Amino acid sequence: MINKTKEKTGGVCLPVFFVAIFLAVCYDRVYQFVWGYFMRSLMKNKQFYFAFLSMTLIIAMQNLITFAVNLADNVMIGRYSQDALSGVALVNQIQFLLQMMVMGIGNGIVVLGAQYWGKKQTEPIKKVADIGMVLAIIVALAATTVTFYFPKQVLSLLTDVQPVIEEGARYLTVVCWSYLFFAITNILLFSLRSAETVWVGFGATTAALFVNVFLNYVLIYGKWGFPELGVKGAALATLGSRVIEFLLVGSYTLWVDKKIRWRPKYLFALDKHLFRDYLRVGLPLICSNTVWGIAMGVQTAILGHLGDAPIAANSIATTIFQVVTVVCYGSANASGVLIGKTVGEGNIPKVKVYTRKLQWIYLLIGLLTGLLLWSSKNWIIGLYQVTGETAKLAATFIGILSVTVIGTSYQVACLTGIVTGGGDTRFVLINDLIHQWLIVLPFSFLAAYVFQAPVWVTFFCLKSDQILKCFVAVIKVNRFGWIRNLTKE
Repeated sequence: MINKTKEKTGGVCLPVFFVAIFLAVCYDRVYQFVWGYFMRSLMKNKQFYFAFLSMTLIIAMQNLITFAVNLADNVMIGRYSQDALSGVALVNQIQFLLQMMVMGIGNGIVVLGAQYWGKKQTEPIKKVADIGMVLAIIVALAATTVTFYFPKQVLSLLTDVQPVIEEGARYLTVVCWSYLFFAITNILLFSLRSAETVWVGFGATTAALFVNVFLNYVLIYGKWGFPELGVKGAALATLGSRVIEFLLVGSYTLWVDKKIRWRPKYLFALDKHLFRDYLRVGLPLICSNTVWGIAMGVQTAILGHLGDAPIAANSIATTIFQVVTVVCYGSANASGVLIGKTVGEGNIPKVKVYTRKLQWIYLLIGLLTGLLLWSSKNWIIGLYQVTGETAKLAATFIGILSVTVIGTSYQVACLTGIVTGGGDTRFVLINDLIHQWLIVLPFSFLAAYVFQAPVWVTFFCLKSDQILKCFVAVIKVNRFGWIRNLTKE
């Protein structure tokens, strides 16, 4: 009996051994082929890839520190009170809408500016920056006015939990004064980014982070003789950090920058021809970002009416998601600048080569980001003092995001980076309208309130567009119909 078993085992092990050897050889050959192909491509276009990687990392670090300001608020407020955490989370959704509108305005500057930068023309970039600055100031002043005079009414659109609304209103009436500084600073940074100047934002946001953390510590908890202000202290800390950021970026733009040389006096002499060009290119981006920001607010409202725990869990999950996806969005921003510059140079064959190679980099970034998000979820949740239900929900939400982030990395960089940077700014607006308002939000609403599905199912429905958009992106970006030269002599 023993001999028969040995014979049987040996008969099975022998083919398994050969199969394992065959797979190992195939893997080695495939690995060598892929790696060799990648390295040959890298060396052949090393100047482009060096510019892409360096710009991606610098923008990613800047975004990381920007989101770290929100993370610092969330963590410190989360240790102070869960109601305060939920209130700040709702206010951050309002600020997110403003941020998306300002980014839409700024992206319009980058799309036009990068193509003019490719033609070595800086005067049009300056004039486009003037247009963007006027629009951003109008948006910021409107947001400040509405949120200062009607804070509870605005927050009641997102939740009906009264303690959360009270805490959020205390935070909002102070932090709304930072909106104008935020808007001006970011428009200046976008205009500099269109000419491949990106490190300034990193330095300014780093200083802002240190100011924010210090002021949070002393004002929220009442340290070193300062009064204990709680959520209002967090708002004052954010306001202080935005002012510092504004002063640093403004000083660089006025006295150091040698590329754009933007000055405030140009605001009163808008170029009507470039204004028409900007509206044609930038208006779809502004609308797209605004629609996206409103959709995120509606998503928060859907979760917000399911209770306090989903609000807090969503705040934890989305805040850490924003932090770890900075490279994904940094690659999208870098792609938009460099693809736009190459289109402006008129080198269309290179645009196509770069587009094909970059898609593989986006997928790799997404996989690594997903692994980072999944492996860090328990440590991140441990930073908060929340209930067991909130912690469990946050872990589930982060688990879902660690999968959908692969789609986010690919489709965002392809659509808002390559396609938009190449000159087609309307497609992203249409794509977002279809996915958000015809698919994601209706199905999420049905899951939450009609079928009364578990909260995690509703959350998955809210994030499903990140996967669905990949099918659209892979077709759109590889057809190259988006290549359009937007510049004029």
